[in-house]
Amino acid sequence: MKELLADLISGDDALAEKSILPLVELGQVAIGPLLDLTRSEDADIRWWAVRALAASPHTQTFNLIPLLNDSSSSVRAATALAILNHPHEDAIEALIKTLYDEDSLTANLASNALVKIGISTTPNLLKVMEEAGTNIRILAIRALAEIKDHRAIPMMMKCLNNENESAVIQYWAQQGLEKLGLDMVYIKP
Repeated sequence: MKELLADLISGDDALAEKSILPLVELGQVAIGPLLDLTRSEDADIRWWAVRALAASPHTQTFNLIPLLNDSSSSVRAATALAILNHPHEDAIEALIKTLYDEDSLTANLASNALVKIGISTTPNLLKVMEEAGTNIRILAIRALAEIKDHRAIPMMMKCLNNENESAVIQYWAQQGLEKLGLDMVYIKP
C-alpha cells in the first residue's frame, strides 16, 4: 500500500490516476491512510486523496463533510463530487452552505449532490429560495426542479408569478412544474 500511496501523491497525474483502482481494491484498509492525506499541507495531495476516496465504496460521507471547508477550491469541488458519489443526509447542511461557495464549480457540484440526496433536502432548499441572492437561488431552484418534490410547487408558482424574478429562475420553476406533471400553469392576469 505504501507504494500505491506514494504513486498517488507523486505529482505525476497519470501515475496517480493509475494507483486509484488498486487502492480501492484494498478495501477499508486504505481509507485511514487516504483520510490522513486529506490533512496534508499540500492542496494537490489533498485533492488526490479526495479523488481516491470518491472512488471507494468504503468511504463514509461524514468523513468528507469537513473537506467542503478546505482552503483550496479544487479540493472543495472534488469533495462535493465525492459526496455526489456517496450521498447521505448527513451532508445536507454542509452542502447548503457550499451553495454559497465563491467557486461556481464547487457550488454547482454541491447542488448536484443535494439532488442526489433527494427529497430530504427540500426544506433546506426552500429556505435558500427565501433568503439567498439570485445566483444561489438559481442553484436551489434547479435542484428543486430535479428533485421533483410536491412541497416545492408553491415556491415554483411564486417564482413564475413574480414579474421581477430572474428569467433563469422562472425557467427552472417551469421545468420543475413540468417534471411534476403540471404542464399547464395558471398565472394570475
